[in-house]
Amino acid sequence: MSDIRPAGPMDPETQQREALDQVAPATAPDTAQPGVPPSAQPKTKQKKEGKPASLWTDAWYDLRRRPLFIGSAIMIFILVVMAIFPQLFTSVNPYDAVTCQLMDARTPPSAGHLFGQDNQGCDVFAKTIYGARVSILVGVTTMIVTAVFGGLLGLIAGFRSGATDVILSRTTEIFFAIPVILGALLILVVFGKGNVWTVMLALSVLAWPMTFRIMRAAVITAKNQDYVVAARALGAGAGRIMFRHILPNALAPVIVIAMINLGGFIAAEAALSYLGVGIQSPEISWGLMIADARDRFLEAWHPLIFPSIFLSITVLAFIMLGDAVRDALDPKLR
Repeated sequence: MSDIRPAGPMDPETQQREALDQVAPATAPDTAQPGVPPSAQPKTKQKKEGKPASLWTDAWYDLRRRPLFIGSAIMIFILVVMAIFPQLFTSVNPYDAVTCQLMDARTPPSAGHLFGQDNQGCDVFAKTIYGARVSILVGVTTMIVTAVFGGLLGLIAGFRSGATDVILSRTTEIFFAIPVILGALLILVVFGKGNVWTVMLALSVLAWPMTFRIMRAAVITAKNQDYVVAARALGAGAGRIMFRHILPNALAPVIVIAMINLGGFIAAEAALSYLGVGIQSPEISWGLMIADARDRFLEAWHPLIFPSIFLSITVLAFIMLGDAVRDALDPKLR
């Protein structure tokens, strides 16, 4: 009679051997060719270990190959350096922005005054260079404030839903119904005298609703995704889900609209200064320079043309940068 043993649990050594046999077919086959040196062996494509490429990595890879992004980034870099270190640019000109010679008012461009002199005899080139500081400061600060404030409220409204969403959405609609320029004009009239901080405050109070709407829509879409459901099932708290899982995946459209709005804020500051309620003398702003030169445009065109060109280039550069970032972050446009 043959020796038959009852079936029972496998010993650990047998289980390990069977597990290795199951994994073995999944490993890559040996493609080495005999007699061929290692350097000449055919290379197989293997998957990299580590994290997969993220949306931001793909976007940066795409942006580096877009002439629109490269051109706008170079222009913005020059403008930022101009705003931080204006002396680097005015050193080619022996005159500064505050030294004025009334007897030489409205002198046309020359070797001594590259952009000529304005109605008060001030050097237009130096004032144009220094004017970048106020315009970019107002634009960047207002963009940061509106992105943080509107984005945070949109995150809360989209995630909480219910009464919180209703209250925040109705409040946002009230602010959204007020035109930014008109509302800022009224606020600055109430303050009496405009300066850099009051202009930033007036624009920030009225410009955040668009960021709120975009963030809210992105959060509503993201909170129903599988990774959020899985995080909630694993016991993650509301704060962790909002800031660790939803916010990074809802941030892309907010960054795009913030970059585009930045150019609009610079144009809005120039418009308010042009209307006489924004930046006031003795501070220097492109909008203020345009306002001072408008009455004598037929006698002297250069005090108005040069700051207008710099203002247009700055606004265009930021809008082009926003368009390039939008195209890179939207998979449908690749």
